[in-house]
Amino acid sequence: MLDKDIIQQAKSCDICAEFLPHGTRPVFVVHPTAKINIIGQAPGRRVHASGIPWDDQSGKRLRQWMGVDDETFYNPEKIAIMPMGFCYPGTGKSGDLPPRKECAPRWHQPLLNMMPDIQLTLLIGAYAQKAFLKKEMKKNLTETVMHWEDYLPNYLVLPHPSPRNQYWLKKNPWFESGVLPFLKGKIEEALK
Repeated sequence: MLDKDIIQQAKSCDICAEFLPHGTRPVFVVHPTAKINIIGQAPGRRVHASGIPWDDQSGKRLRQWMGVDDETFYNPEKIAIMPMGFCYPGTGKSGDLPPRKECAPRWHQPLLNMMPDIQLTLLIGAYAQKAFLKKEMKKNLTETVMHWEDYLPNYLVLPHPSPRNQYWLKKNPWFESGVLPFLKGKIEEALK
């Protein structure tokens, strides 16, 4: 059941405002009929500006990996999007700062409780994987993604689709040849 009060509270959240150089703008999508949940890191600068999740090159690649068009991806009745941090954390020396730690403990469970039909959760990147897999996570992201079948049927672990990860993708061709076909099949199955 959709709890509009919880959603409104999360959308107006400012618990970590003092740490966000660009201000608060929670970006997430939930709906009680969603079948797939995407849990990534945190919105980037472009997503912060637009308010549209995954509205960047990473999102374009993620949609390609999933085998879905923009219309399907942005249909909240099919796909939920709940990053570890709902607001853009700002930029550090080598990219965006980590997601704020206050967000997921405060908002994830109440929002997840509204979505009883989730069939598959994509855990994108190490922050999401550490939070949800806990001790089940392997020694690093590569090892975790290599053992992706260990986390099924609830979770499918993925690296971040950022253009910055091009080197990782070239170094790990098994990901595109083995994981992505499975991912596309699971997405298609869940969205029927």
